[in-house]
Order: sequence, then structure tokens, then C-alpha cells
Amino acid sequence: MKISIPVVLCIGMLFSVEYLCGQNSTSVQIGNFEELQEYFRYDESKAVIISGHRGGMLPGYPENSIEAMEKTLTILPSFFEIDPRLTKDSVLVLMHDNTLDRTTNMKGKVSDYTYDELKKARLKDRQGNLTDLRIPTLKEALDWGKDKTIFNMDNKEIPWSRYVEIFGGDEYPNIVLSVRSMEELTYYYQRLDHVMFCVAIHTEEDLKAFEETGVPFDRLIAYVGYTMDEKYSEMYKYLRSNGVMCFISIHPTQDKKKTDLERVKGYSEELMKKPDIIETDYPALFINY
Repeated sequence: MKISIPVVLCIGMLFSVEYLCGQNSTSVQIGNFEELQEYFRYDESKAVIISGHRGGMLPGYPENSIEAMEKTLTILPSFFEIDPRLTKDSVLVLMHDNTLDRTTNMKGKVSDYTYDELKKARLKDRQGNLTDLRIPTLKEALDWGKDKTIFNMDNKEIPWSRYVEIFGGDEYPNIVLSVRSMEELTYYYQRLDHVMFCVAIHTEEDLKAFEETGVPFDRLIAYVGYTMDEKYSEMYKYLRSNGVMCFISIHPTQDKKKTDLERVKGYSEELMKKPDIIETDYPALFINY
């Protein structure tokens, strides 16, 4: 595994990084499953890993777009949570909502359109500004990211068998599958031998349910919620003793602050609690960390 990080000089406030940093690219290059496992193996000496929720976003760079992910990688190394959905003709495209209304200039359900029809759509950024960017297919994103990053796949009503079909070979060694149940986890584990799993482990009961599946700890990233909760400190210690990283998502909490300055203050509060991975809508704001 090679992680290449150029020296980037930024001037001014942290929240101005989008405009003030250079354009050199950073990357997380994963060549095989063993390197993927090593990337997510807990080690207290490792720096916090930043993940871009919905592919990350910046002004002019919409969520779930290749361009937003590419832009983020000019600022810092990151991996990306993305949201595949099926079109009417069963093409997988990146779209968080089941409708097009919020993020494009079209309306209605994604599943009511063919992929050719969706090619006409243009994406909006978080501020609602229409861009010239289009909805990418999952394959386009996967092929773009092969030597650049890691993808954490959410499941937006995709048949489990479809993910097995796509990730059953060795073409994509950089895949994490987020699961919503131990049943889904077991299904993938029995059929896929070179992906990692992001599993909700919020309580000791969740941990026990995970251990009962028989899935080994070296396939696990533990999603522990929106923050590191002091009352579960012993559980976090146990997970880490088994090489498991603790993952928090702040998109419904600190990311919702009104200004970048308020967000950065909130990010500092979360970092004090020492998570191993932070998922955020705004990965670029973590440049100084």
C-alpha cells in the first residue's frame, strides 16, 4: 500500500482551504485485500482517517459526483461513502435520495427514468446552485477511484446479489460494504472474501450480535454512532484490542452548524474524543488535522 501526501501550504482561515490550497493530488492506493485490511487495522499511532459522506462536497462540487471526490483529493487523502441507486433499466448511478428533486434540475424518482434519460440531468451543489456536472454511474466512479481512494458503499434498495455480482472478482480491491443488519453482513461474508464491512456497533448488544455471526474482526470497521460516548469506552477498548477502528459520522451533528468556523470548532470537540475515522460532508475542512 502506498499513501502519497504532498506538502500543501495553506494561508488564512481553515475554512478558506478550498480556495487557497494547491492543486496537487493526494491518493490512497490499495492494490489488494491485505492492503485494505492494513489500512483499516487499528493502531494508536495512526492519524485519524477522514471519510467524505456522499462523496464529500464543496461549493460548486455536488454530492455523489466524481468531481467532488477528485477535488477533495487535491486537498487531503480521503475515502468516500457513496450511494448507488438503480435506474428504470437497472443501471447503477450515484444518488442519495430516491428522487431527483433536491440534487438535480429534474423531478421524480430515479427508478422512473432510464439511464439515457438521466444523462440530461445536471447536478446542484449544496447551496442549490446548478452546475454542468452530471449523474455518474457506479462503474464510472469505481473505475475512476481504483488507484486513488477507497469506497464505502451504502445500499439504497440494491439487491444484495447485485453487489456480490459486482465485487465477486478481484477488479476492485478498495471496497467497504456498509450493512444494515447481521443478516446482510452474513450474506456478503459467505460470498465475498475481499471486502471490508462497516457494521453498526453502538452497544454491547450489537457487539455480541456481531460476534455471533462468526465474521472475523479483521473484516470489521465498527460504526459507533455520531460521537464517541464515554459510557462505551470499554467496548471501544475491546474493539481496538482486536484491531478494529471506531468510526463516527458527524453529518447530522457538527456538519449542521451554520458556518465553517462553527463546524471546525465542533470538529475539534469530536477529535478530542479520539475516534479513528470521521465521516463528514466537508472533508476539506479537516486539512489542518
